[in-house]
Amino acid sequence: MSKLSRKEARSRRHRRIRRKISGTSTCPRLAVCRTANHIHVQVIDDTTQRTLVSASTTEAQFRESRQHPNMTGAALLGKMLAERALAAEIRKVVFDRSGFAYHGRVKAVADAARAAGMEF
Repeated sequence: MSKLSRKEARSRRHRRIRRKISGTSTCPRLAVCRTANHIHVQVIDDTTQRTLVSASTTEAQFRESRQHPNMTGAALLGKMLAERALAAEIRKVVFDRSGFAYHGRVKAVADAARAAGMEF
């Protein structure tokens, strides 16, 4: 049996996680996508298949803050997402780490969103 590549292993973890969690209109899913250069976070209602709120390091608002998509930038991104979600009256979400380890930038996004008032 051959060893899985890192990308294949993450994809397999992501599929396993997604079988167990799903976002609804009362408790949507907060999905995190982390690449080498950027971080994207979305609050998704899976029943209607709509993105309710999103934030990304590629947005003008993030670039104006002169942050990099590192730990401090991930914390700022989590705070930005939480502010937008609370403005849209979304307080409680299910956290979807998308197969990434709950460590580093993924954890920084989650902790900042919790600190800004979101519930997981």
